[in-house]
Amino acid sequence: MVHLPINHPLQPLYRLLAGLTGAYVLAFGIVGVFRTGGRPFFAQENLPYVLGLHANRAFAILSIVVGAFILASVVIGGAVHQRVALTSGVVFLAAGLLMLLLERTEFNFLGFTPATCIVSFIIGLVLLIAGLYGKV
Repeated sequence: MVHLPINHPLQPLYRLLAGLTGAYVLAFGIVGVFRTGGRPFFAQENLPYVLGLHANRAFAILSIVVGAFILASVVIGGAVHQRVALTSGVVFLAAGLLMLLLERTEFNFLGFTPATCIVSFIIGLVLLIAGLYGKV
C-alpha cells in the first residue's frame, strides 16, 4: 500500500461520504427491523420495502451492526477509519456478488434482489474509495 496518497486534500469529503453511507446502512437496518416485525427471521418472499429495498429481519439486524461499526470508525477517524473502510468496501462488493449468485436459490437467506445487489456494489465502491484516500 505504498502508492496510496497520504493526507489527500479531499480526505474530509471521503470521510463524510463514508459517514453518510454508514448512516444509510444504519437507518436501513432500524427501519427494516420495524417493517419486518412478525415475519420469519430469514423470510425470502413477500418482503416489505425499506428505503427502496427489500429486507428481512436478519438483513435488517445485520445492517444495524454494520452501519454502527462504520459510523464508529468514521467518528474515531485516522488509521482505524481507513482500515474499516477498506475492509467494509471489499466485504460489501463480495457480499453483493455472492448474493447475486445465490439470488434464485434457497441459500438467499438475506432476501437479496438485483436492486439490493446493485446498492451493495455502490456502497462497497464508496467505502473502498473512502478507504483508499483516507490514509493520514
